[in-house]
Amino acid sequence: MFSGFDYGTSNCAMGIISPTQQANDTTTSKAQLKAQPRVQLLALEQNKAFMPSTLYALERELICEQVGLAIQPAELKQEFLSLRSNSLAQARRIRQQEGLDASEQTLFFGRAAFEEYYEFPEEGYFVKSPKSFLGASGLRPEQVFFFEDIVTAMMQNVKTQAEKSAAVQGLTDPIEHTVIGRPVNFQGLNAEQSNKQAIDILTVAAKRAGFKSVEFLFEPIAAGLNFESDLTEDKTVLVVDIGGGTTDCAMVRMGPNHKNKEQRQQDFIGHSGERVGGNDLDIQLAGSCLMPLFGMGSDLKNGKPVSTKTFWDAVATNDISAQSNFNSLQTELYLDQLVRDSAAPELIKRFIKLRDEKQNHHLVRTSEQCKIALSQQASDCLDLSYIEQDLSETITREMFAAAVNRPIERMAVLMDEAIQQAGCKPDLVYVTGGSGQSPAIRQAIKEKIGAVEVVDGDHFGSVASGLTVWAERLYR
Repeated sequence: MFSGFDYGTSNCAMGIISPTQQANDTTTSKAQLKAQPRVQLLALEQNKAFMPSTLYALERELICEQVGLAIQPAELKQEFLSLRSNSLAQARRIRQQEGLDASEQTLFFGRAAFEEYYEFPEEGYFVKSPKSFLGASGLRPEQVFFFEDIVTAMMQNVKTQAEKSAAVQGLTDPIEHTVIGRPVNFQGLNAEQSNKQAIDILTVAAKRAGFKSVEFLFEPIAAGLNFESDLTEDKTVLVVDIGGGTTDCAMVRMGPNHKNKEQRQQDFIGHSGERVGGNDLDIQLAGSCLMPLFGMGSDLKNGKPVSTKTFWDAVATNDISAQSNFNSLQTELYLDQLVRDSAAPELIKRFIKLRDEKQNHHLVRTSEQCKIALSQQASDCLDLSYIEQDLSETITREMFAAAVNRPIERMAVLMDEAIQQAGCKPDLVYVTGGSGQSPAIRQAIKEKIGAVEVVDGDHFGSVASGLTVWAERLYR
């Protein structure tokens, strides 16, 4: 069986061609099937098709162990056991020290990972949006191996849950072939090297997760393929895909005279992408509007302002270097001294409490939920009682727009780059990705492009659906 796999920064989703359509293969021509495939996104947890891209492990060393246990092909399993022999030995020692039974669950994914993190933030290992780190510059080999294991564990889980959902419909064959979405660029700097590193990690992980065939497709193109099936006339479309980790734009010729072509390269006439996405909006909101509650913007006793760097490091949860700095002994000593030097020591003590209890990921998650709420309402009251009893903050759309102005300006530049490459204006703009619902982003599109029709896609499912359409063309 084949699938489209959106291994997203914020959420994972997997699609197949619906069993109803597959059953009609004897009466429907191959050309018709390729023209209008009906995509079904499979339930991955709690009957939901979208699983948050999160992992929580009781101990980080146990991730490697769980990956090794789940690898099926004998040759890949043996290779993995040899490559990770030291890590696996360490995992065995951890199990003995912690008294963990072999049957005890040690890894949690999606919403369950959030729940474990919220309940035990000071314990275990929590990671959100690992896709953001895959193209990072300067990763040491052991860091690359660790990210391979994180991604493999998540892919193994998604594949297993997807196959369980398919089996309920009588589809018992394993999902062995897939098309995975990828951004235009995983990172802004050293893009070619960054992209190769990230694709290599994803490919290794997918093979270890049990996929025999793995192909990749640009995410904005996948989103456009999903939209194209509904077009009744040819259009030049600017696809704006604002994902959790990246913003990708593509200028694509679409419509009845294009969608059935076997080769589409000439229809993709401009594209751009950069590592700026929904996570950056969450981080900017947390930094600008919530970090003042923890002392950012306050003064020292000598009247000088407190440095903002450590506060921004706290919320930059998609930056390996920033998180390393925030969790370092040097930062611990700095904050201890800052309490003595600050004119507002109670705020710094609150910040130290947030750091000690590892609540910075929770704070950024709260900002993300606020961003979502502000797509539908003018203001949102954030409950921060997990930091301190009765602590809260109200955020308005105007505050949000001011906080996220810089990343939204970068997104607007990417739209312009794709249009300039194409050498023509779009007939319409197709917006997808979770953050595409934000009024601040819609205003930026209007200011950049002018009076052009803006169409909303499935903000969460369009990429997975388009990847499935492409998988149907490759593997049927």
